[in-house]
Amino acid sequence: MPNQPNIPKPEAQSRRVGFAVVGLGELSAEELIPALRTSQHAYLAAVVTGELDKGRAFAKAAGLSDADAYTYEQFEELGQRDDVQAVYIVLPNNLHRDYAERAAKLGKHVLCEKPLADTTKDAEAIVKACKGAGVLLMAAYRIQYTPHHWAAKKAVAGGKLGSIKLLDSIHAQVEDDASAWRLSFKQAGGGPLVDVGIYCLNTMRFVTGLEPEWVYAAVHQPKGDTRFKEVEESMSVMLGFPGGLIANMLTSYGAVKTDTLRVLGEAGSVTLDPAFLYVGLDLELSDKAAKTTPQFAAYNQFTLEVDHFAECIQSGKTPYTPGEEGLQDHRIMDAIYQSARSGKRVELEKFSGQDVFRNTDNVPKHIKAQP
Repeated sequence: MPNQPNIPKPEAQSRRVGFAVVGLGELSAEELIPALRTSQHAYLAAVVTGELDKGRAFAKAAGLSDADAYTYEQFEELGQRDDVQAVYIVLPNNLHRDYAERAAKLGKHVLCEKPLADTTKDAEAIVKACKGAGVLLMAAYRIQYTPHHWAAKKAVAGGKLGSIKLLDSIHAQVEDDASAWRLSFKQAGGGPLVDVGIYCLNTMRFVTGLEPEWVYAAVHQPKGDTRFKEVEESMSVMLGFPGGLIANMLTSYGAVKTDTLRVLGEAGSVTLDPAFLYVGLDLELSDKAAKTTPQFAAYNQFTLEVDHFAECIQSGKTPYTPGEEGLQDHRIMDAIYQSARSGKRVELEKFSGQDVFRNTDNVPKHIKAQP
């Protein structure tokens, strides 16, 4: 039998953190709102969307009232809601900066979907705005809150694989809808790299704890395909990490659904396949002693993520994945696009140490409790 969920009893609502979800697309409807409803430290207090009737329907389904639904034009009215302490921004990438800055001005903490923005400049502005307003900012990298990915990270850090030599990761899916916002450069800021490829990039940085020192990339943007008039279809990237560690990543909007991660050391390997799905992750650890497939009690990735941010708000601690973590991915992606355009290797700023852009003093509690 599969492991059963180990869901702690929620705190009293008066002690939990109230969230307003901004943007009611598929992710909010199918993942985020259900996650908030099962959260231990957070709850859904309001929704913000383009159509009031749609917002009220979502509010009713979540046990809220019509008064808890707002249009985008009414966003500033959240400033009058003491029970709304945070916003979760789930909008097209080009809208992240606007709503993050507006939320910061209202004194609301900001949890923002990846990528942090559509450009590095806008990501920098979000980080600056939240710091200036004294509110917390967290990049919503759910992968960095799952027991599966932390087990992979610990295997690498613990030396079970020996010296790490190679990594490879693929995240691809077919995007059929030519009108999708993800295929608009103005709205997305890029193609599969910024949407699904960022999982490969961020997870390789997370699992190794290292920052790449150079990148080399090639891009494919087919002619005559109306889907890819503005953004790339596919991209191949090589990254060089400290110590000679080499990584390869592939991402595409034109290839069959695939999401994998492999870490290869002298004495063993880590394989996640699938690596980035919301459920059903599969981890295999292989070393000289044995090949194992660790099992974990069932969990909701988004609940773990939002609970961590809620606890940060309650304690005043910086999140494990602060805005700077998202900003670093933007800088690397800029270099990747630069390399693809020039056909040349692009050098990156070098950083020493581990987990430079993460708050290692605030590892999520559920991870600390993990064997």
